[in-house]
Amino acid sequence: MASVMEDPTLHGHFKGHKDVVTSADFSPNNKQLGTGSCDKTLMIWNLTPKARGFRFVGHTDVITGVNFSPSGSLVASSSRDHTVRLWTPNIKGESTVFKAHTASVRSVHFSSDGQRLVTASDDKSVKVWGVERKKFLYSLNQHTNWVRCARFSPDGRLVASCGDDRTVRLWDTSARQCINIFTDYGGSATFVDFNSSGTCIASSGADNTLKIWDIRTNKLFQHYRVHSAGVNSFSFHPSGNYLISGSSDSTVKVLDLLEGRLIYTLHGHKGPVLAVAFSQEGDLFASGGADSQVLMWKTNFDSLKYRDLLSRHSKRVTPDPLPHLIDIYPRSPHQLSAQNGTIEVNPIVADTQSGDRQVVEVGRVFFSKADVRGHDSVTTSYRDQSSSGTGSVPPQTHMRHREKEIEEKVGGFACNMTTSLEECCSLPSSLTRTLENIVQQLDILTQTVAVLEERLTLTENKLRTCLDNQAIFLQQAHQVDQSDEERGAEGPSV
Repeated sequence: MASVMEDPTLHGHFKGHKDVVTSADFSPNNKQLGTGSCDKTLMIWNLTPKARGFRFVGHTDVITGVNFSPSGSLVASSSRDHTVRLWTPNIKGESTVFKAHTASVRSVHFSSDGQRLVTASDDKSVKVWGVERKKFLYSLNQHTNWVRCARFSPDGRLVASCGDDRTVRLWDTSARQCINIFTDYGGSATFVDFNSSGTCIASSGADNTLKIWDIRTNKLFQHYRVHSAGVNSFSFHPSGNYLISGSSDSTVKVLDLLEGRLIYTLHGHKGPVLAVAFSQEGDLFASGGADSQVLMWKTNFDSLKYRDLLSRHSKRVTPDPLPHLIDIYPRSPHQLSAQNGTIEVNPIVADTQSGDRQVVEVGRVFFSKADVRGHDSVTTSYRDQSSSGTGSVPPQTHMRHREKEIEEKVGGFACNMTTSLEECCSLPSSLTRTLENIVQQLDILTQTVAVLEERLTLTENKLRTCLDNQAIFLQQAHQVDQSDEERGAEGPSV
């Protein structure tokens, strides 16, 4: 049997969410992963080993969508609390919030130039926003039921949307009109996106299907029914040759779009898989689900030449029946089996049993401005408080929240400082002020350590670059010396 090195392998997992993981997106530089959850928090995971994760607090209801801006300087999140937030993905945790719709916002997506956002909502509308001023630009209003997803095309000239009216709609952003409707769904259309070239759109359905349409001819040219339950999310590989999908059947599938067949079935989640995403370079992909876990996979299959991969597969499996070729179960060994032409592989799996990464909670401040909301009103706050903006919060409550947060950040150091509200009220005012000052100083210390950690990472990267350049110079010098020796050995020409 051929080596299994080309198979996807489980690279690791992230624990930090306390509820269902609903969405995921990689940063453009491939150094961070953003995930949203039913626990109302956004997590930013640094992909360097042992780096801490950051939990961003601010939304008051389920987060439904997460998307990095093309520059990586912002992360947008959509929520069932009717708002969209724009976060800076660092320790400061600054966010800008605006009320985007009159019902749950299901998805959010940046245009390729980073200047616009498109949102989809249960109020049956798709809206486009200007990012710089957080300004509403226009609505697209022909859906007749909840809109579950909306995406810009790579060139920003089109928007694709889908929803519970069982349609996928294509919109011209210049004319602001619907230019095509794709139907033929037996249930809700759950997700839609463009391929990297912008020539095709794919859509998934609650009827277990994945469909790919050529928008140049407006015809369906690939139709997959490889899942045994509704498909919740999918992601195109940057090359356009592959697609991954996550389903309520608890699996992630990898489709070979050039051959039009399923090549991998990945097991690992316990319960529905609600989010999948390829990294910008295509070497990694992530999946998140109802088990509150985020799994990170190394692609591997794309490291080989494509035809090489196909020839290896043809040696490993019988061609009939398709489409199931390989099942991968990362947590337990599985025997080779010829049943249904399927090979079950026990891949090389990274250690996923190690301790959880340290998680730093950001997004709250000791005292904060009240959160003002409106259709076009915008609130900018520094680590915006998690209150719903219904009025001022007693300082003691802020103190209790801050003490709890510091305990999470610094470990057991702040355990002795957790004091109930009644006890706080009975303490002398001078002692209360001292405790408040200590909490604030601890917060500053934590942020300082995080900033130093970032600077150390930058220094390490620069040092690595310098060492690489030095190695190149030494190699070139060695080659010059060898050339001089060779010419010396030949002697002077006569």
